[in-house]
Amino acid sequence: MRCPFCKADDSRVVDSRAVDDGLAIRRRRECAECGRRFTTSETSMLYVVKRSGATEPFSRAKVVSGVRKACQGRPVSEDDLALLAQQVEDIVRATGSAEIPAMEVGLAILGPLRQLDEVAYLRFASVYRSFDTLEDFEAEIALLRAEGEAVGEEPVSVSSTTVSPTTQTSHTP
Repeated sequence: MRCPFCKADDSRVVDSRAVDDGLAIRRRRECAECGRRFTTSETSMLYVVKRSGATEPFSRAKVVSGVRKACQGRPVSEDDLALLAQQVEDIVRATGSAEIPAMEVGLAILGPLRQLDEVAYLRFASVYRSFDTLEDFEAEIALLRAEGEAVGEEPVSVSSTTVSPTTQTSHTP
């Protein structure tokens, strides 16, 4: 690592610590030439491959932005969205791949979003699973009901676009 003060190429690591829940390493280094100390940070890079083939760094902010649209008018806080973005990042990093297709990021959002708010989940799923007809929505609602009944939850209400209060899993205080 090059010293930011004297530009010498030789430095030694004095201390290393994991930060950001182990996603990065902070290192204190000492320059062998001038003796000054400086800090570096190491992170593993995760890239998203767009449909066009272009790549860009994974961004939690983009996840939050996309999910916020599906959650519009729903009782979902910014903290809930930030936690969801962290969960999505954990899911895509767990694949072990340095590059992940954008479609897989969208699909990785579905599980945590479903736990957060089923109506927002339906809105988001309709885009990522390309719902074309009313039957697509009905089939997804039937699946939500069946799985909700299997775990003893009250099913999603079809008479309106809201989730019954006992089913809602929002983490708002």
